[in-house]
Amino acid sequence: MSVDLVFYSELLDDLKTRIRRSQLKASLAVNAEMILLYWDIGQMIHKRQQQEGWGTGVIPRLSKDIRNELPELKGFSERNIGYMIRFARGYDGSVILQQPVAKLEPDLESPVIIDQSPCPRIVQDLLTKSCSVG
Repeated sequence: MSVDLVFYSELLDDLKTRIRRSQLKASLAVNAEMILLYWDIGQMIHKRQQQEGWGTGVIPRLSKDIRNELPELKGFSERNIGYMIRFARGYDGSVILQQPVAKLEPDLESPVIIDQSPCPRIVQDLLTKSCSVG
């Protein structure tokens, strides 16, 4: 193999590594933002339910209206909105907000958010759905 070909091969490998690393960082940033969005939506709905005395009947209406207004979006079924509300009730937000994306590692098999969760199944579902979007 010629020297030029060796240098080219090394450059290509370096570029592929750099591209994959950037893709992973972008996915982690998107996933972190989606988790914050889900928590925030749950928090907003939960607060309104408490302040306005709304029951669970508002959830199907919100789900339907979101689907009608933003038909390209997925993940806002009645069940998922219920998960968002339960997720927000399970956290005061500081646990989520204190973990900047820069600290997230590529190995997310057991992130701190799941380990410390009062409702780990819900968090795992949200993370799984978020990861499938990214």
